[in-house]
Amino acid sequence: MVKRAWVALLVAVTLTAVAGCGEDGAGTGSAGSEPSGEVLVFAAASLTDAFGEMTTAFETAHPGVEVQLGFAGSSTLREQILQGAPADVFASANEATMAEVSEAGEVAGAPEAFATNRLQIAVPAGNPGEVTGLGDLARADLLVGLCAEGVPCGDLGREALANAGVDPSIDTNEPDVRALLTKLGADELDVGIVYETDVRSAGDRVEGIDLPAADNVLATYPIAQLVSAPNP
Repeated sequence: MVKRAWVALLVAVTLTAVAGCGEDGAGTGSAGSEPSGEVLVFAAASLTDAFGEMTTAFETAHPGVEVQLGFAGSSTLREQILQGAPADVFASANEATMAEVSEAGEVAGAPEAFATNRLQIAVPAGNPGEVTGLGDLARADLLVGLCAEGVPCGDLGREALANAGVDPSIDTNEPDVRALLTKLGADELDVGIVYETDVRSAGDRVEGIDLPAADNVLATYPIAQLVSAPNP
């Protein structure tokens, strides 16, 4: 991921979200003053580690602001937003999901892309299934997991498999990338497709295998302030 880019943008959006908080006691702020209040950020599950680190640094720099993070699959967060869940900021793992939220009139201004990510094949430590590439996801002797259809990591994973001409033998469809990573790290699956950053965050529990550049798919992460923000 382009770390400096997403940090700078999220800080800017979050500052906008808390500036001039209402008179209901949620917080106060004005141009040129230190912001205060609570900000609720809905973010794709693949951003868990990155946003957790950023939030710690942000709250240290701005002690008057408390950032609450809600992580789930982008499609799950989309449905929550469309059903009226209060949130100040939405960070999606793909542009299509953000577009649906924007087209529903829930986004204030234009979303901005703030990070990119690539896919990797993920296997448990030691690679017990002896996986070497995407073709192995068609093997009936392996337990294969993907994120569910409609979830960015699931749609992108299927796109990469289609690019490689592979018809996978799927044993489980997980609701988000973290759920899939957990099963891989617990040796409940032999192979799956996640993001590069998730493989790194798993430490020694999971190993990553690069996809050929011709098959890989770039994930673009947009972020936006929401119209229904409780702290506009």
